[in-house]
Amino acid sequence: MSFVSPALMAAGDPVHDATQNEVDQVGKKSQDYSDSHSHSSAPLPEFTAVGRTSFEEYLWWAAARREVEDADKTEIVSKGITQLFHSKEKGEKDAGVEVTEATIVQGDDDLVGLTERQKELAVARRALRQAGWATIFFLITCDILGPFNAPYSIMSIGIAPGVCLYTLFGAVAAVTGGMLCRLFLRLDSVRFPIKTYGDLADRIFGRWARHLCSILQSIQLVLNVGLICLSNGQSLAQVTKYKLCFSVCVVIWAVVGFALGQIRGLAQFGVIANASVWLNLLVIFLSMGFVAHSAPNYAAAYSSYGISEGPVLVQAIVNQPLFAQVNGVFNMVFAYGGAMVFPEMLAEMRRPRDFLKGMAMAQILIYTCYLLYGVFVYCFQGQFTLAIAYQGVSKYSWQTVGNILGLISGIIAAGLYGNIGLKVLYVNIIEDLFKGPPMNSRGGRYIWTVLVFFYWSIAFVIGSAIPAVGALSGLVAAACIFQFTYTFPPALMLAFDIRVDAATKDEPFTTPGVKPQQYDSWTSMARWQRGIFGGGSKRVTYKVINFFFLLAALATAGLGLWATGTDLRESIQAGAASSFGCTAPV
Repeated sequence: MSFVSPALMAAGDPVHDATQNEVDQVGKKSQDYSDSHSHSSAPLPEFTAVGRTSFEEYLWWAAARREVEDADKTEIVSKGITQLFHSKEKGEKDAGVEVTEATIVQGDDDLVGLTERQKELAVARRALRQAGWATIFFLITCDILGPFNAPYSIMSIGIAPGVCLYTLFGAVAAVTGGMLCRLFLRLDSVRFPIKTYGDLADRIFGRWARHLCSILQSIQLVLNVGLICLSNGQSLAQVTKYKLCFSVCVVIWAVVGFALGQIRGLAQFGVIANASVWLNLLVIFLSMGFVAHSAPNYAAAYSSYGISEGPVLVQAIVNQPLFAQVNGVFNMVFAYGGAMVFPEMLAEMRRPRDFLKGMAMAQILIYTCYLLYGVFVYCFQGQFTLAIAYQGVSKYSWQTVGNILGLISGIIAAGLYGNIGLKVLYVNIIEDLFKGPPMNSRGGRYIWTVLVFFYWSIAFVIGSAIPAVGALSGLVAAACIFQFTYTFPPALMLAFDIRVDAATKDEPFTTPGVKPQQYDSWTSMARWQRGIFGGGSKRVTYKVINFFFLLAALATAGLGLWATGTDLRESIQAGAASSFGCTAPV
């Protein structure tokens, strides 16, 4: 959930300044190839990659794809809340949804020379590229944990460091979000699509990096879904006045998620994600009013923290064990955790450059609402602030209003996480490993349904086995979210720049499927010297900054893993709930 200004990408960016000539050269090569082949009566030979596709070819096809997208003036109408009440007339279709092989190849050579299997997959993936920037805005802001654990984060460290760190994390996430967007635009094409975060890592580092990212991403997404099942289970337990077994409350939401998981396209999620954003805002403002006119929920605070009833303490800097403070800091990371799914969202956009618009609006809304909400609630509830803030009021009727609205927005967010998590599994396991059918085919429909069942079953096990929302969310942030938002982007950007500069003496790319001759190999010190010190002083400075950025991120992640793991252990020992038990943790 991060934003970088379009002006930064166009001017004043050292990467942009240093690589503009290289971009122009790639675009010129794309135009030369199009000019020489677009009117040729003889088709290219069937494309069969020998070994790995070259890095230069990825850049070449990406530049060609961006030209086609820039020329596409089709109006994109993102489905919003009004679509829930709109029935189409007979014969009416959504603009830009009908996609065939003919529409893909018109005006470019993306599919020329591919095998039938490769064409089938390309057409299927291109058919999903229909989302506009407004849909992206709603998808990024469709988050249940970010706003409602913000007061818990402030409570853990105090108002002063809380405000400073929220701002710092947001500013750094803006930079890393810009890196991911830039890398996608430089490496994605219909011929060689970027479908997941792991694909970006694969293009730059190799398959081992792709597998690492895919595994970590799958873990994060299923933990997120389990975390939302846990928080919704807590809400349902409060609504039923704890008359329903807590584990049953969790499994109910796993079943609801299974039904919602049948939606496969992110563009389809735009309708309900739109509604979720407004529901989250409604819960924020209602619960702020409730908190201002209600005593803290002392019973829930005692169940969660073992804190007895007493006066509310509001501190500028909170004095508590280091591991508890760091856990609170990593709960803040949830506010900027959307970077993990940025490539997936970009992959389903008709014009990926428009992603910056949706990201900009989402970032402004997220930072303003989260910080305002966190400080406000903490000032009224102090040390009794719960990990899900709207559950911290003592009046049952007000609790119920927040819980019901939170249940609805929460299951929508879980559906979104589950949707993207399942796509990661489907693309990497079903399509790539087992050569299964495309996701939007009839066979893909059946396989998707089976995967949804197992995915939500695992989410139930996680939610019921670890009944501590604040500690579990901190652990997820330290182990997974922090890496995708703050650690991996500088590593990818640094390696990308090194590869581009190292290739300046290589043979230019001219023929699809044929790897250009390299001037030297990576075993040569001269290639490393060109990669690290090439490109001019601005570019070298940018590489040095990214290197130290990466080291700082790795050190912070290590601290976070220790602290959140320790806090999770302490929370389970101090709490009243047990794994797979009937007692609710609040």
